[in-house]
Amino acid sequence: MNDSTPNSPGAPSARRLFSRYTVAAFLAGAALAAGLGAVARSEGMSGWHHGMMDGTHSAAEVSAHVDHMLKHFYVEVDATDAQKAQIGPLVKQAVNDLMPLHAQLQSARSQAMQALEQPTLDRASLEAARTQHLQLADQASKRIVQLIGDVGDVLTPVQRKALTEHLEQLHGMPRS
Repeated sequence: MNDSTPNSPGAPSARRLFSRYTVAAFLAGAALAAGLGAVARSEGMSGWHHGMMDGTHSAAEVSAHVDHMLKHFYVEVDATDAQKAQIGPLVKQAVNDLMPLHAQLQSARSQAMQALEQPTLDRASLEAARTQHLQLADQASKRIVQLIGDVGDVLTPVQRKALTEHLEQLHGMPRS
C-alpha cells in the first residue's frame, strides 16, 4: 500500500517536486532559447538576440542555429541515431510554432512602451498589452511543455537523468 502523506517514504518532498519543476522550467527556457537564437554566434549574444527580435535572421539561419544546439543536446544525452531522427523534427516543429508567438510578444511589449511614452498615461492600453503578453506567454509555455514531454518520451530514464544532472551542474542548481 502506498501511503501518500507528505512525510511518508514513498511521497515526493515539496523540495524534490520544486526541483523537478525548476528543471522542467529550465528545459523549457533552453528549448525556447535554442529555437529563438538567444545563444550567440560570431556576432555575440546581443547581436543574435536583436536580430531575432527584429526579424533579420532568415529561416535557414534559425534552422542552422537549432541544428547547432541540437548537436550539443545529443552529446549531453548520448542520443542514438534513431533518437536524433525523432527529436530533431519535434524541436524544429516547436520552433516553427513558437516563432510567431515571439513576434507577437514583441508587439505586446511595443504596445506597452508606446502607451507609457504618451503625454497622458493610457492605463487601458497598458492593461491590454499585459493581458496579451500573459496569453501569449501561456501559449508558449504550453507548447514548450508539450515539447519537453515529447522529447522526454524519446529519451530513456538514464538519458533524462544525465540531462537533468548536466543542467543542474551548469546552472548551479542543488540536487535534492
